[in-house]
Amino acid sequence: MSASAASVPFALGTFSIAGSPPFPGLVRDDRVLAIRAVDAICRQVGTELRQTESLLSLLEYWPDNERALQRVVAQLGASTLFQSVPLSTLKIHAPLEQPRQIFCSGANYRKHVIDLIVDQAREPAVQGMTREQRLAYGTRLMDERAAQGTPYIFSRVWSSISGPYDPIGLPQDVEQPDWELELAVIIGRPAYRVTRAAAYDYIAGYTICNDITNRELVHRQDLKAIGTDWIMGKNLPGYMPMGPFLVPAAFVKDPQDVRITLRLNGEVMQDESTQDMIFDIPRLLEYLTSRVRLWPGDVLLTGSPSGNGAHFGRFLQPGDIMDGTIAGIGAQRNVCVRAP
Repeated sequence: MSASAASVPFALGTFSIAGSPPFPGLVRDDRVLAIRAVDAICRQVGTELRQTESLLSLLEYWPDNERALQRVVAQLGASTLFQSVPLSTLKIHAPLEQPRQIFCSGANYRKHVIDLIVDQAREPAVQGMTREQRLAYGTRLMDERAAQGTPYIFSRVWSSISGPYDPIGLPQDVEQPDWELELAVIIGRPAYRVTRAAAYDYIAGYTICNDITNRELVHRQDLKAIGTDWIMGKNLPGYMPMGPFLVPAAFVKDPQDVRITLRLNGEVMQDESTQDMIFDIPRLLEYLTSRVRLWPGDVLLTGSPSGNGAHFGRFLQPGDIMDGTIAGIGAQRNVCVRAP
């Protein structure tokens, strides 16, 4: 499949055609079969899907639906091609356009955080330090955080979600819009007080999100004790392109060893493995669910690797093209435009 990994047996997404309402579909070999058609085939082989109206509703009963999908995909053959359509004829939406909850893991890649400490020099502790001293300070801080610290997680709103190929509108009154390509976890079962050992049992699959951030709006200088303002910094309309697809967790061999790459106008900016996470996915879920109840379809962004605009001193501008890929998960492309 061109927008995803050709090696996976199937992926799931949300599509429309000729202005139709969005519908969930199963993606295989660059063709899409509507989930309602998949359900009809399921019934022919003695199983069925529950709640097929949207991808979110399909995730409500993910353990049962995943088993049914695995079974029916094994039965799909040439006889079902007439019911499917080429992927290229469809509009690809974000797989989940209105999830209940979205959470983001901040400062979760070692090299990324060190770069921010060195390049931005915002922390009072580094004021007056040379670049080399800031590097040594940031490295020591990340080593201590990995050994003794806890994750940092915040939420964002679903109205910022856009499709994997939608334009990104940059308002005139923002100065430092920055890219942050991230691996996103999609929850497949209600989750509360999840142990690290059981964490992967609660994951339905993975997708791609670009957690675009207005750097100059994140740090509130007038409220130093409160600190970050994620609402103003991250939640503009279209500021979270998602997708193209949900790749079931069963097809992702090791989410802690996949490559995340973002190109800006063809030039590689981010190129890092998820091995650089300070806190791995089980630790993030253990921490988050120690206080928050998660539901099927909830989204957890796991952090941004190094190579952001803040590091290069180069932020997004109208006309820029971002190409983001995560190995085995898919690829997205977004053109930046001037928002009205």
